[in-house]
Amino acid sequence: MSANALRGEAELRVGEQRFVLRPGFAALVAAEAELGPLFALVERAADGRLGLGELASLFWHCVRERPEALTRDAVGEAVVAQGLAAVTPALRVLLGQILQGR
Repeated sequence: MSANALRGEAELRVGEQRFVLRPGFAALVAAEAELGPLFALVERAADGRLGLGELASLFWHCVRERPEALTRDAVGEAVVAQGLAAVTPALRVLLGQILQGR
């Protein structure tokens, strides 16, 4: 499964697997319920104040067709293992979709 840029999707590698991140309505509502208003999340990211936990939570909620075997901790560990520079392109796509929509 690969990400469709036209849908505002991004990709996240967790171990040897790749997962599609899709910022759909249900995913963003769940992320907002946990992280607070999405516009504030975007502002924190723009100011360089987005926490690692917030980043992992946003990714977690946006994993499309999330298998039961995938854990939230695995998503967080994948972010740490790859480093912020490697996951920033996916974050940019998600934040862009939050601001612009489809």
